[in-house]
Amino acid sequence: MHRLISTILLLLLSACAGPVPGPQPVPVRHSPEATRALQRFETVIARVAPVAEAECKKLGIVSSCDLQIFVDDRPGLDGNAFQTRDRFGRPAILFTLPLLVDARNEDELAFILAHEAAHQIEGHIGATERSAEQGAMIFGSLAQAQGQSRADIAAAAALGAQVGARRFSKVLELRADRLGTVIAARAGYDPVLGSAYFARIPDPGDEFLGTHPPNAERKALVREVSATLARQP
Repeated sequence: MHRLISTILLLLLSACAGPVPGPQPVPVRHSPEATRALQRFETVIARVAPVAEAECKKLGIVSSCDLQIFVDDRPGLDGNAFQTRDRFGRPAILFTLPLLVDARNEDELAFILAHEAAHQIEGHIGATERSAEQGAMIFGSLAQAQGQSRADIAAAAALGAQVGARRFSKVLELRADRLGTVIAARAGYDPVLGSAYFARIPDPGDEFLGTHPPNAERKALVREVSATLARQP
């Protein structure tokens, strides 16, 4: 049962996160627009990464505060950014090139990068994995107790892992928005201006077991935290 659950979790979580791209054997030729976007992102990384790593060390939640930041420039990808793991199991932040091109200013890039860094700083991958494992064990054990087939037990465990992984997803996103706002502001960027990016992406609404909270709720939180920071001496 435990081996079955572990296999399901590995498949589920790797599918959610996506792989970190390996080295390209042939250099990719970027358009002038993409080249400018990459250069702008390098500037943002240089300012945000030291602040994020300092915040990570101060909080002391995770063992590694080394930020690995990758850009996936393979053709045909949608604009996206997320925290995942590299092939050695280390935390990594992945941006796709279309997101860098779509960002209208450095503030948006800084806020998104700070948000993803906050996921690492607060150990959200580990928290999600533990919650998914608990859900898989509960659902799988119930199916096993009912005498269901191995295939049905696997299906129940997969459903439980999905429910468990999403159980606290919205809460973790808001926590990352909160800490990300602090990091972006301390790096000299405007998080409120950066959160304008939410206005250009689909609004998930308040879907049951959705992965993200409504965009309006996230923007309101960024404004609240930014106002608190502004009042501090």
